[in-house]
Formats: sequence, structure tokens, C-alpha cells
Amino acid sequence: MAASCLRRLSFDPIEWYENMLRYIAKRLVFAIPTLFAVSIIAFIIILLPPGDYLTTLMADWASQGGAVEEGTVAAMRERYGLDQPMYFQYYKWIAGILLHGDFGISFELGKPVTALIWSRLGFSLLLSFLTLCFVWAVAIPIGILSAVRQYSISDYSATFLAFFFLAVPDFLMALSAMYVMSAYFGQSVGGLFSPAYVDAPWSFGKLIDFAQHVWLPVIVIGLGSLAALVRIMRANLLDELSKPYVTTARAKGMSEFELLIRYPVRLALNPLISTLGWILPAVISGEIIVSVVMSLPTTGPLLLRALLAQDMYLAGSLILLISVLTIIGTLISDILLAITDPRIRFQ
Repeated sequence: MAASCLRRLSFDPIEWYENMLRYIAKRLVFAIPTLFAVSIIAFIIILLPPGDYLTTLMADWASQGGAVEEGTVAAMRERYGLDQPMYFQYYKWIAGILLHGDFGISFELGKPVTALIWSRLGFSLLLSFLTLCFVWAVAIPIGILSAVRQYSISDYSATFLAFFFLAVPDFLMALSAMYVMSAYFGQSVGGLFSPAYVDAPWSFGKLIDFAQHVWLPVIVIGLGSLAALVRIMRANLLDELSKPYVTTARAKGMSEFELLIRYPVRLALNPLISTLGWILPAVISGEIIVSVVMSLPTTGPLLLRALLAQDMYLAGSLILLISVLTIIGTLISDILLAITDPRIRFQ
């Protein structure tokens, strides 16, 4: 029934393409004030704790037995612009980004924020992409198997493992995985390369070494999201399998595999696609903790260090980047839903 309704829907490719372009443009326009609001909130949150970067720096010096003259502190505060009101500091930061593509200077590291982010962003995006591929490639088959064999041993096993991996913290999973791989398999853990390849130029040998190391953090980061998507896929597919069109298709003699793939699985994937809006930033957030534990050269440890030191330009830029990924993930999920489900129309 649902399939015949889908076939009867009129579909004009040119009209759909034009509507898609207008929809994307509209979403991008709406994304601008969203990013603006997120940047303000992130900047305010970073400045909320008492003191600033210099306060943290002076506390570190005092703990080491050092002393700093007030004149030196005042000069440094003026140099970094910390003597200005909060709104002026924000305006200086956001104006540099919009007008010059300049994210400011990291107080602690004394380097341009843009250079610090770009030196690690590639590994972060690659790790996130590989994690998403792993999560989807494993979650969909397991969710299908769990739904088709409801209340079987495989279903109970998938349910138990899903709740287990949802409950175990990422850092504990990372520590356990590192211990097992080091103690029982003799593999070097921590980082994305062996010590011999860390500073070496890219080559085929370095690529192989990267492949031998990257799979462990990909699995550790992805297990939490994998468990959530398995439950979502199972619930969606069970809902579709109980609908009348499945019974009608079976009565017409359609094979079970063809019926499953052509209709219920296709429709059950739509809610799963919509999760891209939150799973992409969730992977990035999970990567932060795992990267610190496993010493990965990504933006995660950089963000944690910036937050602890109240390095507002570096921390604010990284939080803004995660917000951009959230909006991109939501936009991609909406576009994929429009492509996979012809019932969707743009209004």
C-alpha cells in the first residue's frame, strides 16, 4: 500500500532541484544568526570563571615560587586586551574572523589560533569521518538482525551490548583497550603513529603505520554512538515490519529478503539519517576525551588545554568549529532525507 502510494507521487526533477537549492540557501541564511548566538554564548562561558588567562598564569608562577611585578602584569593585560570590557574583547575577536579570517593569538602558546587549529584539524576530521563510517557500517546490519530476530539470542545480545557500551565512559574504554592491546598483543598504543614515524614525512610506510594505529581510537570513539544507532535502527524497523503493506507484500509472494530491503529497511533509515545532526558533534566531543587519554594529535587535547588556561581565543574558536559541524551535520541529514524519501516536499 505504502509502496504504491510512493509510486503515484508526482516527481519533477527540475522542480525538485530548484526547491533543493532554495532550501539549502534558506538554511544557510538561518545558520548565520545561529552561529552568531553560539559564538556569543561560548565567549561568555569562557570568561565566566573568576579571573582570566593572566590570573591562571600568575597562580602557576606563584606555585613554583616565582613573583611577578604589578607593572609587568598590567603591561601584559594591556597587550592581550584583557583590560577591555567583555563586549569589546568579543567584538575584536569576531571582527577579526569575519573581516580577515584571523581567529586571534593563543595567549598560552603565543601562536596564531588559525595555525594551531589547522595543524590538528585534518586528523580530527579524518578520525571523525572514519568513526562515522564504522558506526553506520556496523549499526545498520546489527539493527536489522536484531529487529528481524526479535526476542532471539542475537537480539538480546545486541541489546545487552548496546546498553553496556552506552554506560561505559569513553576514557575507561580507551584505557581498557590500550591495556589489552599493549599487554596481550604487544602493540604500541597512544598516538596515531609509531615513534619512528611521528616526525617522518608521509610515505607508504607511514600510511600503513597510520592504518595499524587508527582503528583502535575509531572503535573506542564509535562504540557509544554505535550502541545508540543500533537501538534506533531496531525500533524503526520493528515499527515498519508491523505495518499492513508488509503483510500485503508477503501475500503477493515477494521473497523475505527483497521485501525487507526494498521497503521496511529503506523507510527505517530515514530517522537514522536525521541523527547526523547530533552524531557528528557527538563524535567530535567523544574524540576530545579519547584523544587526551590516547595522546592523539587532534584538536581535542588542544581544546581542553585552552579551557583550563582560559585561553579565550583558542577555546572560543574550537567551540565555534564544533558548532559549525553541528549545523553542517543537520544540513547534510536534511538533504539526504530529501533524496532518500520522495514523500518529502519543500515548503
